[in-house]
Amino acid sequence: MTTSYRSSTSTTTRTGGTRRSGALSAGAVLAGIGLAASFFYVRAKTRQAERDNPPQGRFVEVDGVRLHYLERGSGPALVLLHGNGVYAEDFATSGLLERAAEHYRVIAFDRPGFGYSERPRTTVWTPDKQAALLHGALQQLGVESAIVVGHSWGTMVALAMGLQAPEFVRGLVLLSGYYYPSVRLEVPVLAQPAVPIVGDLMRYTVSPLLTRLLWPKLTKRMFAPMPVAERFKRFPVWMALRPKQLRASAAETALMVPAAMSLAKRYTELKVPAVVVAGTRDKIIDCGHNSERLSERLADSQLLLEPGVGHMTHYAHPEKVMAAIDEIAAHVGEPVHMRTPEAEALARASESGV
Repeated sequence: MTTSYRSSTSTTTRTGGTRRSGALSAGAVLAGIGLAASFFYVRAKTRQAERDNPPQGRFVEVDGVRLHYLERGSGPALVLLHGNGVYAEDFATSGLLERAAEHYRVIAFDRPGFGYSERPRTTVWTPDKQAALLHGALQQLGVESAIVVGHSWGTMVALAMGLQAPEFVRGLVLLSGYYYPSVRLEVPVLAQPAVPIVGDLMRYTVSPLLTRLLWPKLTKRMFAPMPVAERFKRFPVWMALRPKQLRASAAETALMVPAAMSLAKRYTELKVPAVVVAGTRDKIIDCGHNSERLSERLADSQLLLEPGVGHMTHYAHPEKVMAAIDEIAAHVGEPVHMRTPEAEALARASESGV
């Protein structure tokens, strides 16, 4: 009886183990099929997005990195640096690019890894690294000095450029920026696509699909408490969900806190004037902890708060952003290389007190 019982138990155990093993194998096969289907779907959507939205600007290569940029208008140079998750097209979609082109030579870059710009993995693309690269690109384009506008993550690149090359940057307009480190609970989740191997698998399969599902909620939070701007609804979503751009976005999410920590030690060294613009109801970046605090520390700055506005200040009130740009331009005067001989003589006379 005892021997028979043990034999029956052993047989049952083997049968249960076989069933579990079979279930696991079937689950692995289904997961593999799901990942493969996701991969081919993401690849198809990526190709479609790039067919529907080909490069609208030009390319310049600096230190082996190919950068894409939009250029419009003529006059004093104005550089636009977009935030995380979008690319230079964001300034075109908001209408700021065309507004500014009425009076300025506007250059809007796809920052490294965004849009059609490259982002080599051999470099950690801190704000300082990006600033040096973009400064080199502007010099290649014949720009001798410029007013620089940054939005969100782009404000850190703008500040880094102002600190590195104060003789080149004539003034800064900083929109909805992140300037001081703080606890960011979303970082561990949003930074995952930048993790080698696992992140690579995610961004070519499930990450674009999950982000697409969350896109309405994410954009609603960016614009809150105002509704999502009608103009932004024309933004090509799948261009932002391509695997290479998701890697850039995730990497910048991971870099956000350490980058702000590094830059915050140097703000008092900034020698160029700035207008700091922020929405008082920004749900992405607290304007009190960041914009108000920064404006107090800068030697030459003006704070412009927009009541009831969220993170996307350039969509909410593009005319106020243009007014800030014009104010900086008036404050610093016409670039020396663009002055007429008469204007240059007047400027020298003014400087000498005649």
